[in-house]
Amino acid sequence: MRDLAPNISNPESTRVFRVGAVQMIFAESMAANLGKIERAATAAARKGADAVLFPECATTGYAMDFGSLKSSAVDQALNAISQLAADLRVQLLVGSPIFRSGRLYNALLVFNRSGRLVHAYSKCQLTPADRQWFSAGEDISLFELDGIPASTFICHERRYPELPRISAMAGARILFHPNAGMDSLSVSRKKRGGRDGMAVRAFENAVYYVFANSVGPQGPGKWSAGDSKIVHPSGKVLRIANNQDEATLIADLKMADATGKYALESLEHPRWLAAHWRSLLPKLLRKARRTDALFEKRFPGRPA
Repeated sequence: MRDLAPNISNPESTRVFRVGAVQMIFAESMAANLGKIERAATAAARKGADAVLFPECATTGYAMDFGSLKSSAVDQALNAISQLAADLRVQLLVGSPIFRSGRLYNALLVFNRSGRLVHAYSKCQLTPADRQWFSAGEDISLFELDGIPASTFICHERRYPELPRISAMAGARILFHPNAGMDSLSVSRKKRGGRDGMAVRAFENAVYYVFANSVGPQGPGKWSAGDSKIVHPSGKVLRIANNQDEATLIADLKMADATGKYALESLEHPRWLAAHWRSLLPKLLRKARRTDALFEKRFPGRPA
């Protein structure tokens, strides 16, 4: 990935980038979830999607005993997704557990059009349920899709505005948010119609926001609210799903509208703080790239 921070004023500004956000009812097996991923990715590719986002832990579902999960099973599933991305020539962003150095992480994995794993972001702000199984990540997220800078954070992390802000400062113009809700049905019913702060994240950073959630039952007594959506930098919701059904949302993103204006202005004033941000960004980018390189070797995809 090229150095993004020095070039963030005009990131592919004339592009129209077509994205998909897949809302899933998780199945009871990895094989069945992979089948859902394949069908949704194929449908989105047929509609011309450049990139397709799937929910948090889309390969396994979120309500499972992660202590029984084997590294070989995860790698087999991710190899299948790598093959799918190469077959469809579409970029796939898939939430999945992944092992590294004997530890399990809650990650979003980004496969390019040749099926190569180009980015691996591990959730750093963990819930109590996460901490039972997962180790915390230590990197920010920044990657490219067809030359367009993008970033991700996972589920609960939407409550930490510094994560998208730092990424937008570094050049991200699309925020991808995979999610897997785990609430009571009564709580889930209140999470509807975009009243969840995501439009604020889009507006305050002047970037696009793509949210892919699970929907429906999530283990005993739990429910996921769905409400997957794609949001314009103005805060306008371009596409939104309901809180009951699977769906694949498709939208064309006019990248000229994603200026990152307010994040960029934070790199100018107040000067004492702006200087700190500017010195910090290159270090964060180098660290994220080192992590990506570790995973990339495991899923190299097909030769270009």
